[in-house]
Amino acid sequence: MRNDKLLNYLHLHFIVFIWGFTAVLGALISLEAIPLVWYRMLLATFIIFIFLKYRKEKLKFSLKTLSGFALAGIIIALHWLTFFGAIKASNVSVTLAVLSTGAFFASLLEPLLYGRKIIFYEVLFGLIVIVGLYIIFDVEASYTLGIILALCSAFLSALFSVINGKFVLKHKASAISFYELMFGVLGISIYLAFAGRFTTKFFTVSAHDWIYLIILASACTAYAFIASIHVMKWISPYTVMLTINLEPVYGIILALIVLGDSENMSPQFYYGAVIILLTVIANGIIKITQERKRRRLSNT
Repeated sequence: MRNDKLLNYLHLHFIVFIWGFTAVLGALISLEAIPLVWYRMLLATFIIFIFLKYRKEKLKFSLKTLSGFALAGIIIALHWLTFFGAIKASNVSVTLAVLSTGAFFASLLEPLLYGRKIIFYEVLFGLIVIVGLYIIFDVEASYTLGIILALCSAFLSALFSVINGKFVLKHKASAISFYELMFGVLGISIYLAFAGRFTTKFFTVSAHDWIYLIILASACTAYAFIASIHVMKWISPYTVMLTINLEPVYGIILALIVLGDSENMSPQFYYGAVIILLTVIANGIIKITQERKRRRLSNT
């Protein structure tokens, strides 16, 4: 059992590493955020559908369950729209650093959706995170729009993780992923249709972008999406959100290697990013310590 849990933690870290590369791909793809997310979700939906048919997995659910998947699908679509929008408006480093606030949002959302009390030190850590954000805002004022979009993305990511924490207890990750991605792309399609955005230009994609989109849709979406939901059967939503906060570390390192000078930031930016990351890590250490104490007491 312990080995199984360790393997799931290692698997989660591998998924987070792939998500770090997702941000780099978003910067490399020349498409705007909306068509980028639309193509990503559409391709991933088809890939997962083929996988489900091959495995002959159940796709029939009640209307109530499908409604929940639809809500989660819209949330993840909005998360990716704001995420890639933030990258286009700023850069990978700024977006991923601000995305670290997701654990703080999760600590506020879990009490609301799971019925537990708000913990004082989580609020304190939240205030420290705000200090880190202030430092980033102060020195990177030209990236204000990107920072705001990244904050929205972090909140939506936390909300999605908390909601999916309930779904995985009852349903298979692959089926959840298929419906959430399908409803997400459907929601974006409805918007694009009403906005008159389905034009010849929208469907004109370079060979360069197609290569990156296929990688993004297969490895970084279809595989990572199913796998991330799967590991939530053994790992709590908060721990998942906490581990996801390593995405900035992986992503910023990859961005510096792949994208070069466009990702070099001022020292103050890194001070703010480190404050946010250390706060999230400290929060996680306290959580783990308290959980161990509770187990020891329950066993005595």
